[in-house]
Amino acid sequence: MACSRRLGSERRKMASAVREASRQMPWPLPGAFFLTDPKRTPDPVKIVETLPPGTGVIYRHFGAEDRFDIATKLRKTCFKYGFPLLIANDPELAIRIRADGVHWPEANAAKARKWRGRFLIQTQSIHSVSGMNNSVCDAVLFSTVFPSNSPSAGKAMGATRFRRLILKSDRLVYALGGVNASTAEQISGFTGFAAIEGFL
Repeated sequence: MACSRRLGSERRKMASAVREASRQMPWPLPGAFFLTDPKRTPDPVKIVETLPPGTGVIYRHFGAEDRFDIATKLRKTCFKYGFPLLIANDPELAIRIRADGVHWPEANAAKARKWRGRFLIQTQSIHSVSGMNNSVCDAVLFSTVFPSNSPSAGKAMGATRFRRLILKSDRLVYALGGVNASTAEQISGFTGFAAIEGFL
């Protein structure tokens, strides 16, 4: 029972943070993004059904054989709940299922230029200030903001340094890395955020 109450409290805090972050981001960008992961989110459709209003979804398939089927189910579910859906690193699949956009890993972000005007939203992951300034996407997901268990996470900069970074930039920036119900509250008053485990 105590565990159930704690999970309920965390979900309410996360929903509140998404709602606040949504006020900071212009249409059509959501306040937050949920990133799928084949290992940590084997059934992404089930998770999407629990996401709070104001969330977008980034489907990362990493070449999975069933990517079309999953993407199609995600598109249907996202449409039902009014969530924008982006397909990571696969504009052809995004077009095929009529997704709202594409999310690019930093290594392939230059490809976004070719697809400008073809999608409602394009985003990219970045890990440096220079990467942020050179982006041609509508928004960037900046990592690493908070301490994270992800093997690819770098040293966390923390909410204070991240806020200073946002204030100096003319880019729309989402915080990525270590975002959960508690850390999301620290940044939702000035920008959006993206998470995997924070929505589980």
